[in-house]
Amino acid sequence: MSLLPDSRPVLGAIAVVCHRDEVILIQRKNPPNAGWWGFPGGHVELGESAMQAAVRELHEETGVTARAIEYLTNIDVILRDPAGLVQKQYLLTAVLCAYESGTPAPADDALAARWLAVDSLETQGLELIDQVAEVARLAQMRLR
Repeated sequence: MSLLPDSRPVLGAIAVVCHRDEVILIQRKNPPNAGWWGFPGGHVELGESAMQAAVRELHEETGVTARAIEYLTNIDVILRDPAGLVQKQYLLTAVLCAYESGTPAPADDALAARWLAVDSLETQGLELIDQVAEVARLAQMRLR
């Protein structure tokens, strides 16, 4: 059985940058999850590692420079229509990154970009993409 090119899962990378008990999040401009807050990230390009993609996407979306440290975790994202049929599937590789320089500013496909306290992510009234708070806490624990 042959699959159409768009019927396969898409590989993406997200940059998880923790510094002084804060993490960089962006408010997404485009679907999926337009208006929601999550980590900077995007598609892994052909010939690029997920670590390279995370660092590149971070800079493109926020202007921040960081260094990839390690793979943190993977996140499965399966988008379904109202009838439950799979419309799109992503495998996101979360990359723990060390902050180097820059002040988060929205660029590329971000509406907003800023540092947020990890301990209060869920109480700031932001619409968080699934697993953002858990991944941020995991990153914070790895850095301690």
